Formats: sequence, structure tokens, C-alpha cells
Amino acid sequence: MTAFLPPPCESSSLAFLPMAMDEPTTARGNEDQTLGHRKILILYGSETGNSEECAGDIERLARRLHFQTVLEEMDDVELSDLLQYPFVVFVVSTTGQGELPKNARKFWKSLLRKRLPPNCFRQLNFTTFGLGDSSYFQYNWAARKLHKRLEQLGAVECLARGEADERHEDGIDGTFLAWCLTLRTYLEKVFPLPLGLSPIPLDVQLTPKFTIQLAEKDKVTDSGCKKMPEPKVEVDNHGRTLDREAAIYSHVDHLPHRNTLRYEHEVEGRMPEQHIMARVSNKTATDWPGGVDILDRPNVLRDVPTKYSLDDSATSPDESPPAVMLPIPGSWEAMVATNNRMTPGSHWQDVRHLVIRVGELFDEDDYPSRIHDDDTDTDAGRLYYTPGDVAVIYPKNFAQDVQALIDLMNWGDIADQVFEHIPQSDDIPRKKPRHCFPLKHSTLRDLLTHNYDITCIPRRTFFTEIAHYTEDTTHKDRLREFADPSHSDEFWDYTSRPRRSILEVLQDFPSVRIPYQHIPSIFPVIRGREYSIASGGDLMNDNQHHDGAIIELAVALVKYKTVLRKTRQGLCSRYIASLKPGTKINITIIPRNVPSTILNPLKPLLAIAPGTGIAPIRAILHHRAAMTKKHNVKDTTRDILFYGGRNRSADFLFESDWKKLDINVFTAFSRDQTSKVYVQDRLLENYKQVCEWLLKDCVICLCGSSGKMPEAVRVALYDCMVKGGLATDREVAKSKFHKIFVFWEEVW
Repeated sequence: MTAFLPPPCESSSLAFLPMAMDEPTTARGNEDQTLGHRKILILYGSETGNSEECAGDIERLARRLHFQTVLEEMDDVELSDLLQYPFVVFVVSTTGQGELPKNARKFWKSLLRKRLPPNCFRQLNFTTFGLGDSSYFQYNWAARKLHKRLEQLGAVECLARGEADERHEDGIDGTFLAWCLTLRTYLEKVFPLPLGLSPIPLDVQLTPKFTIQLAEKDKVTDSGCKKMPEPKVEVDNHGRTLDREAAIYSHVDHLPHRNTLRYEHEVEGRMPEQHIMARVSNKTATDWPGGVDILDRPNVLRDVPTKYSLDDSATSPDESPPAVMLPIPGSWEAMVATNNRMTPGSHWQDVRHLVIRVGELFDEDDYPSRIHDDDTDTDAGRLYYTPGDVAVIYPKNFAQDVQALIDLMNWGDIADQVFEHIPQSDDIPRKKPRHCFPLKHSTLRDLLTHNYDITCIPRRTFFTEIAHYTEDTTHKDRLREFADPSHSDEFWDYTSRPRRSILEVLQDFPSVRIPYQHIPSIFPVIRGREYSIASGGDLMNDNQHHDGAIIELAVALVKYKTVLRKTRQGLCSRYIASLKPGTKINITIIPRNVPSTILNPLKPLLAIAPGTGIAPIRAILHHRAAMTKKHNVKDTTRDILFYGGRNRSADFLFESDWKKLDINVFTAFSRDQTSKVYVQDRLLENYKQVCEWLLKDCVICLCGSSGKMPEAVRVALYDCMVKGGLATDREVAKSKFHKIFVFWEEVW
């Protein structure tokens, strides 16, 4: 068992909850006997990890109240398991068209079995918390469907359901933190602690689920333990040794004392108007010259956009993570064939067209362990997918960032030794954290490169944990403030607004020294990033390799500058930008279950796609063209596409495809004229054409970024129906639209 550092006072994401800290605790043996009935089952369904993180927060809350907790994916339990616990918490996000996440669908199918008696869950006490995005029409449908079905089977909702909206100004925390306060109040009332037993105080660190330790020598063979290259001296483009202290505060341009954290806070404190503008994003486009319109770039900071002009200095063209294949279940070994920029170099956004080869491209000796996902059709080892499916790419950290963390934490002496994960409880059924797939005989450097995310924006729980690893009282107090929900504005200003990474936070607080054993409990696991596949029909075929398959992606790289005047780039965006032709990568496929009528060329298609939303639409259109050719369909109606971007010369993605496929395209390039024009404007201008297609019982697709765009497009379609005489008013049109027509929406 790893020895823990003497912890200072902890400030968790639920630090505002009252704690009874003055009562003596009982001996452990008596406690176990007394608390045998205090059990909670926490189940989650998560696609990107947000629900899993929320479920983890709930588990930590329950552990401090001395509950025996079991935290699992919904698919990992049987229905009979639910009745073994006095209280069950479900945390589930909504994905696709109001569906449950992939790791919850098996469980959901079990709940839908007709032979289940109506009152089979009458002894089940439960609550649910849903995560959703109100820009979707099917907002939080998964949690609502789950709640309704459980009650149909007799289960009792003991605590009202909570629903989080990613569009909230405080994100998920806007609802989740308050709901957790209600949950804790409920647990303390219904499951009071025995006399003499107090909740675990906040200044006591909970035992981590996993640690890492040096592997036993007899488990590592000479061939398995590879010698890592010596760390490179960090130099700039002019060959000068980098000054790390100065680099941390390089955003404070040419000012004295820039190497002090206090001075940085003083500088930022003199700019309250910028802080305010960063939160009031809707008016930026009109209040600031060159402001970024929310319908074009919904997820970019907008306080003073003119300050954030980009250069390409963030990533050296020669740097790239090692092309080592991870043992990811269900993944395919693939190779990057091309990685070309689709937009001009002078354009504000870098959109990449990736062509990836998958299948029998590699010799069997190099390709020994293909593991196919249950939902992916295969034939003799070949990958198949359908339009609308999503490809998952697994990014890696860059060597210079890994080395910076190793230097900062003084892990240099053990960085290239082999480590293994160790569960800290016999009740944990896994040997390593979920979604962590380390290489065989991974060194510490390997784990930090391939498995743990060191550059993401930290959550509150990160500050909770690292506060235990500093003896500096000033740093300790500051970390507690960031972890305290009552200081949410300060937390937001320090993390999300400047997009500070975990690595940068640790550089800001150099007194923090994380024990390497605790890496699994401090750093989140690197998760794959999902991208809609842009290829379908004949584009799927690898003409060079009969048994191979082609996957094409259109990826808008995330890159911008924040108030710190540092270029920010998403981990996967940076990874994709570095991929050179010939690089091997892991890739998995997630089915999206596009309605079959969408793919039927006999049905007229009305497609709406701003920006890279064109990717799944392109796959669908090529599939329909291939089906038309294959079945010699003659009586086809020309499909129509409403496409939006900023400039025709820079943003008209896949323009040549539409000519070849004979697609009738209505374009909306918002910056090519004085007044901005969007796809919803073009829909209203062409309402007669829209209504003509609706009268032909067309199918409708909407793909693109989330935010205000999806709702604006839906409202425009309702108004087209009113203007065309298909409905008397907008509400009637809305009801008819979703009741009569096949409408597939994929927004992100």
C-alpha cells in the first residue's frame, strides 16, 4: 500500500457542504459492522467522459459519508444487481438522436424486455441525473426515458431528477453542484450516521482507486524494457536555451517582475472590462470590430477577438508523438494516407482532409491483434461502416510537454523505468483505470505520453487533489479557492477563460510535488475524439488494396489565442496536425444508426450543413449516388443541399463533389457581403423549394456545430411551412414536422 503524504485541508468540488468534524470516530472493525447496510450503486452511461466524471464526484461524496460505493458502467451490471442496494444513482448523457450512450445500451435493452413484470423493481429506490445540450431537439431524452421506464417497472424515485445543460453559462456545474447538495441532504436524512461517527473530513485524502508502482524485475524481460532516448535540452528556434520561468509568464509583454505569480494576478486584475466581455458573448460581434459571430464559431472566446490573431509557432513541423500502437479493444490499425489542409493558409481556420487506410494494408506479422467491435460489421478482416458513423482517433501527448512535467515533478530518475497499475482495493474488478490501455512494460514516460492527459483544462477535483501535495500555505489556499464552488468566477477566469492546461497550472504552482504513485488519481485518462466520417459509397473502397477500406475525415482544428496571448490548440487537433502520411494510428468506429430512409435514393433529400457539418452529409450523398448506380434507379429527384460558411473562396468544402453528384446547392457565405447571411436565411428565401420537397415526403438532415445554429435552422423550417401554407403557425408546423417527417440531426 502506498504511503500518503500528510494532507492539508482539502477543498473538493463539494466543499460548500457542511461537515460534522467534531465527533469521534469508531474503530474500523466496529465501523464495518455498523455500516454494512450503507451501500450505494452508482451507474453511468457516458460517451465522452462527462457523465463518468460526474458519477465519480457523486461516489466521492458518498464515500465521505461512509457509504460502501460501487461505481460501474450501466452495461456492466445485471438488472438483478439493482435490488442488492438500498439506493441507486443513475448518471446518463444523451447522444445521437436522443439515445443512451454506447456503454448503457445493453442495460437499456434489458429494461425494455416485455417479459419483465410491471412491479419487478418496486423495492428499488433511485434517482437520476442527466447530461444534455439544449441545442439538440432531443435534450436530455436519455435520462427522461430511463426515468420513465424505471417507474413503469415499479421503481421509486426518492430524489427528483437533475438535468445539466452544457449551454449553461457555468456548463454542467451550473446544475450539478446544486443537485449534489440536495443529494447529500437526502442521504444524511435517510441514512443517518451511527452515533459517534462523523463524515470523513475534507482534510483527509480519500484512498485512490489505483496507484502505479515500479514493476517487479522478474516481470520485465530484457526485450520488454526498451531504452528511452535521453531528454532533449529545450531550446528555441534560435538555438537559445529556454527560460522556463520566463516562458510561464510570456504573455506579460516586456514588463518588469513578470516572473511572479502575484504580478500576473495584479495585471489581470486591472482588466475587469475584459473579464466582463468574456462572459457576455452574444454582443461581441456588434460591440467589437471584427468580432466573431456566435453562429459561425460558437465555442471560441470572444472578449476582444482582434487580440487573438494566430501564428503557427505552437507546433514545430518536425515534432510528433511516437507512432506506437496502443492495445485498444475494438480498434483497427490504420495508416494516414494524406493529411491536407482544405482552407487557404491565410484563412483563420485550418480544416484538414484526412484520408486513412484501414484493413489488409499491413502484413499479418505487423497486424497481429485486430479486435473488432461488436457493432462493426466485418468480413474476412475487412472494416465496414455506414454513412453517419463516427471515427474515433486517439491522441497522444508531445515529448516536450511530457519532459516538462517530469522535470517539474522531479521524476527524472524513474521516468524510464517500467511501471504497473495497482488497484487499492480487493473490490475493484479491474487491474487498471477504465479507458486506460498502456503498452506492455510501459515506462512512466510511456504512460504520460500515451495514457494520461496532461494538457487538458483541469476540473475542480484536480485542484482538490493537488492541494494535498504542497506545503506552501499561499499556494494551498489559492488551490482551495479554485476548488470551492463559491468561487466559481475565479475558477472560470483562471481555467476556462485563458484555457489553462493542467501542465500550466502545475507550472504556476511550483511548490506542488505529486507523488508519481498517484498519477492515476490526478491526471485524467486520454480519451478518443470523435469525428464524423466524410466518405461513403465508392469513396469507401481502397483501390490499391482489395481487402482494405478508406475513411475520410474533415476536421476543423481547434487553435486560437486567449487573454494570455498564447496560442491554444486542442490535444487532438495538435496531434492530427502533426500526422504525416505513412503514420500508423489506432482508430475505432462508433455506429450512429442513420435511419434507412435517409440512405434510400428513392426518397428526396433536403440536407443542411454549415462548415464541417458537411462531412456526414457528404458520406450520405455519395452513398445514395452509389445505390442509385448499383440498382439502376432512374426516377430519382435531385437532392438539395443548403451549405453555409464564411467565404466562398476559403470555406466551400468539397465543392467539386457537388458538381460530380449533380447536387442542387444553395450557399450562404456570411462574410461575402455587407449583411451576414446564414443557412436559415437561405431556407426562408427558398421556402417554395423547401415546401415542394416536404410535399414529396423528403427526408431531412441537419449536421454542424451545436449552439444556436440547430435551433435557428429548425425554426426556419417551421416558418417555411407556415409561409408555404403547410401549417397555420409555428407551433403547428413544429408538431407536424417532427411527427410526419424523417429528421436526422447530428450536431457537436
